[in-house]
Amino acid sequence: MSLTLEELNDIAEKELSRQQQFSRQIRVCCAASCLSCQDADLTQQLQQTARQQAMGETEIKPVGCLGLCKEGPLVSVHPEGTLYSHVQINTSKAILLSESSLPRPSAIDPGQSLFFTRQNPIVLRNSGSINPERIEEYIAVGGYKALYQAIRNMHPGEILSQIQQSGLRGRGGAGYPTGLKWSAVAKTKSTQKYVICNADEGDPGAFMDRSVLESDPHSVLEGMAIAGYAVGAQAGYIYVRAEYPLAVQRLRTAIRQAEKFGLLGNNIFNSSFHFSLTIRLGAGAFVCGEETAIIASIEGLPGKPRPRPPYPATSGIKGCPTLINNVETFANISPILTRGSAWFAGIGTDKSKGTKVFALAGRVKRTGLIEVPMGTTLREIIFDIGGGISDNGTFKAAQTGGPSGGCIPKQHLDIPMDYESLASIGSIMGSGGLIVLDQSSCMVDVAKFFMEFCTSESCGKCVPCRVGTMQMYTILDKITRGQAQLSDLEQLEDLCDLVRSTSLCGLGQTAPNPVLSTLRFFRDEYISHIQDQHCPAGVCSLLTGK
Repeated sequence: MSLTLEELNDIAEKELSRQQQFSRQIRVCCAASCLSCQDADLTQQLQQTARQQAMGETEIKPVGCLGLCKEGPLVSVHPEGTLYSHVQINTSKAILLSESSLPRPSAIDPGQSLFFTRQNPIVLRNSGSINPERIEEYIAVGGYKALYQAIRNMHPGEILSQIQQSGLRGRGGAGYPTGLKWSAVAKTKSTQKYVICNADEGDPGAFMDRSVLESDPHSVLEGMAIAGYAVGAQAGYIYVRAEYPLAVQRLRTAIRQAEKFGLLGNNIFNSSFHFSLTIRLGAGAFVCGEETAIIASIEGLPGKPRPRPPYPATSGIKGCPTLINNVETFANISPILTRGSAWFAGIGTDKSKGTKVFALAGRVKRTGLIEVPMGTTLREIIFDIGGGISDNGTFKAAQTGGPSGGCIPKQHLDIPMDYESLASIGSIMGSGGLIVLDQSSCMVDVAKFFMEFCTSESCGKCVPCRVGTMQMYTILDKITRGQAQLSDLEQLEDLCDLVRSTSLCGLGQTAPNPVLSTLRFFRDEYISHIQDQHCPAGVCSLLTGK
């Protein structure tokens, strides 16, 4: 089966007609965050209640992430636009029934909440509004029309030009211009090329890619297929960690559906373009987020980086040219082709275009999944969208970029969240993890935590990373135990410089960032630990000095 545009439109019209049969829609968040805190299956319970009450005009629909994860389980009611939080079985009936005697869940008006009004969803455009397991709903909101436009009406060079002009940069962390990477693969002369979606999200506190895959998997599949057409690839892999069982399940469902509708496979849209997708499960190795390590793992080899060049663009899977982007990057592709590169380039800053998805976590009142224009300040994210510090605490720092990032102190709260600004103070955007810390956090202990993570996740292939990260961890551990001297700080900085400049891959090259940023902005805490035998935050229990 291979669809025509008319047939694609017919599927959309039938789905919209089906939805119009209902005057009311109850959307139940069925992303992992909400499912994990339900006392039972809310969707099933609401459907049962609706049947018992003969409420045929009400649709009970499972949807993806509704964003405000801390308030889950979440249920959204339309057309009223009310969002109910902390919904459980004993309060779910009140959402359907108007009986005043029923216990009711807390209600939120998204139109009055800065958490929602300050966002600009592009990647998350369908999250929380469509059923991620029904391809018809994705098609009904315009899904796969960009793929049709690309295959039937555009030359690959036109697509490459659109992506370049949009200013989209890779959302996996490094921020490399997406159009340049695509063009490098497209220029290679090879009869076999590959596309890889890097869904190996390993940063502590990060859940952006997982949520997108759980909430809108077809947006990623469509972006990958467009990329395949643009660069001349016939096959692709989605490399996702096995710890994401719900994301894997929904990806498998989405691939089967796309194949059934002829949107993956041979002669897509009755063209000569063939594109197939395969899922590869990772075992959770952080280093497999690195491009050459991910290739090795897909090929069945140990997930270890190799020296570059050659780069994957010329020699990747089986020695063939290979394009690698992450989940968020691919989810941006369809909107760019649909709405135009100028539209996307008009969002964000001069050098950081578009929006960025962040996993807002830590000591903040409203944790969850957010998407804001590049250049939005850290203060706006934490105090407007996030509602400020939880439990009346005091902001101390924000950790961005995971183990590869840095800690941003309060004097930089007004920093724009874009690639260049973060780099200027020793941090990085990373894939989008954003952990808020308050006065109860010890910054030496924070640096020690991330260094312990990097030490355990190092593949051990190169000496600077294998030995250097362990030596840095040992010094940090001495400091938190009150066994260090001031000379250890100089040695720690020397090690940071050595590991950063001589490690083989990005893991070792960026591992010193949390240490360097805390030394730069919170050096007084290091001094207090060493000279006064005192932890200002009271975290390091072995220090008893005042």
